[in-house]
Amino acid sequence: MKRRVNILANIDWIVVILYLLFVLFGWLNIYAAVYSEEHTSILDTSQRYGKQLIFILAAVFIAVLVMVIDSRFYVFFSYFFYIFVLFSLLLVLVAGKVVNGARSWFEIGGFSIQPAEFAKIATVLALSNYLSKQGRTPAAFKPLIVSLLIIFTPAALIAVQPDLGSTLIFFSLVLVLFREGLSPYYFVIGILAAILFIATLLVESVYIYSALVLAGFIYHLITGRGANISIKGLAIFLLSGGLVFAIFNWLIGSLNIDLVFILALIISGLLYSYYIFRHKARYVLIILAFMFGSMVFTYFVDYAFNNILLPHQQTRINVVLGIESDPSGAGYNLNQSKISIGSGGFSGKGFLQGTQTKFKFVPEQSTDFIFCTVGEEWGFIGTSLVVILFSFMLVRLVMIAERQRSAFSRIYGYGVVSIFMFHFLINIGMTIGLVPVIGIPLPFFSYGGSSLWGFTILLFIFLRLDASRNEHLL
Repeated sequence: MKRRVNILANIDWIVVILYLLFVLFGWLNIYAAVYSEEHTSILDTSQRYGKQLIFILAAVFIAVLVMVIDSRFYVFFSYFFYIFVLFSLLLVLVAGKVVNGARSWFEIGGFSIQPAEFAKIATVLALSNYLSKQGRTPAAFKPLIVSLLIIFTPAALIAVQPDLGSTLIFFSLVLVLFREGLSPYYFVIGILAAILFIATLLVESVYIYSALVLAGFIYHLITGRGANISIKGLAIFLLSGGLVFAIFNWLIGSLNIDLVFILALIISGLLYSYYIFRHKARYVLIILAFMFGSMVFTYFVDYAFNNILLPHQQTRINVVLGIESDPSGAGYNLNQSKISIGSGGFSGKGFLQGTQTKFKFVPEQSTDFIFCTVGEEWGFIGTSLVVILFSFMLVRLVMIAERQRSAFSRIYGYGVVSIFMFHFLINIGMTIGLVPVIGIPLPFFSYGGSSLWGFTILLFIFLRLDASRNEHLL
């Protein structure tokens, strides 16, 4: 039979206390960010801080509701939640409200609801349900593909809105797959892809392709059967490149250097296949696959940057990478954010004393840039305390995930950690200029009902699962 548990006794009160501290401190900073002498009451519901108080009270009610529901409910209805969220993401593309150029919101009774915030919860639930079944490990091909489809289907629908920030959040769930058995080689590939992504934006593609070919030649020279074979391989590639180059100019009359390199690699690979199969040189196939994948990746990064990203998104990335300097345009938010945080010094200017905050120099300061208010009014001490406490919370959540007896609860826990960590790192990173400004909230701090409720549900479902970890059939 099922063992009964006392939820109040088994809930992790350390995480609950941290949650309440973050929510209350965030509320105070929202008050500071939008404070004016015409509206001094912190309970004024016509202002953002008054509305945020309503959101907080509703979030506490939601947290209690989540805790009293049987933990099996979240397992049983996980796929239903996922399908419902996919439907809502499709519906918002048709009937949604446009805010800041993205059709991402439903307008309901004077309140705006963003389904993308709740899509994170449903995706983690569905992923946990799928991977928790016996024999389903991302180390195998089929479970890996299904897991990636679960993760990136809602991400693709959110990208269409378009909402780049919310889309990127789903990439953090790939970290869950590594905990569940995905080869660390994929992690290395991811790091290399990130390096190649940045290099593509900083360097002309022809130099990147040339470097890839040279690296492949050197690696083959070191690991192959002699310099003679390596030189022949390089010669075949150069001849293939010359042939493709001539055809492009003769038939088409224009030159696309990206396609020249890619087609030359394909042709030389086919011509070189005799050596590969004769000598069973699998390492050559790995070299060719790496070079081909890298070239295709570079091509699509370059294409997406120039043809898919909006101009202001391109400029934000260029500003962070130092390609452009636009302190009064796209770089204005970042420049004012740095000034705001830096002006706080060691101990801050004091509550409601921030001049950058008071005179509204930083746009969106109560939402995406709420950390600026923390930096200006509470200084290095305040920002350090937020970073330390949030880091402690993440470590605590990892410890809770590891003590779970069910695979579903463990996987869900790591999904929660991944999402919170990504939000935390990216939001603070964009306020201090380490990452581009992509517009994602700081958990429990930023103004907004959808984000606060979404984070609350995400966290307290995990606490509910943890409180029931000792339930089992005798």
